[in-house]
Amino acid sequence: MSSQLDSSYSLPPAVRRVASALRMMGWGSFWAQAVLGIVSTVVLFFSSVFLTAQPVMTNLPNTPGGQAVRAADPGFGLGMVLTTCGLVALYIGIFWAFRYTRLSRKLQASDGRARPKRGDTIKIIRNGLIISLTGMLFTLLGTFAIVGSLVGKSFQQGVSSVWGGLPANFIQGADIFTVQGALIVLLAHFIALSSSLWLLRTMNRQ
Repeated sequence: MSSQLDSSYSLPPAVRRVASALRMMGWGSFWAQAVLGIVSTVVLFFSSVFLTAQPVMTNLPNTPGGQAVRAADPGFGLGMVLTTCGLVALYIGIFWAFRYTRLSRKLQASDGRARPKRGDTIKIIRNGLIISLTGMLFTLLGTFAIVGSLVGKSFQQGVSSVWGGLPANFIQGADIFTVQGALIVLLAHFIALSSSLWLLRTMNRQ
């Protein structure tokens, strides 16, 4: 008769609580990061393609030949590289959130010896925290570099407009679009970080 009982009834209450938290936060974090990761990838990809494909702006007044060439900006390029590193960390975080859901299943195993130990579970959650913090750091540094580059361009444009003409390195809508993409990556890392912290809090209640 006992063999017919649902295995969840044999689980200690603390284990059931942790397994439920891992399942809920794992799937929630997975889908939130997946959606934001796809959106940020599309935004950053198309903004970089537009900036690469539009190096020259034509029909400009007070410029030789009516054209202004977009000069290379090392700060902006560095910002894009760092933001891309943050995006890579985001996709690793998506995998890690999915791993939380697999860990939840293992915790609900009827055989207690097959369940992960508490220390191993905490280690997995802490690794998720490290992934999110690393990705957030890269993305923050990249965002600062991009915004700093745009601030420099805005001063350059202001001075140039006073003296007449337009600067070669002008601000375009794609520049602002890039900042938007970086902020989306930051939001995704914040969600992952919050989920991991909540899971650690649940574990520490045991």
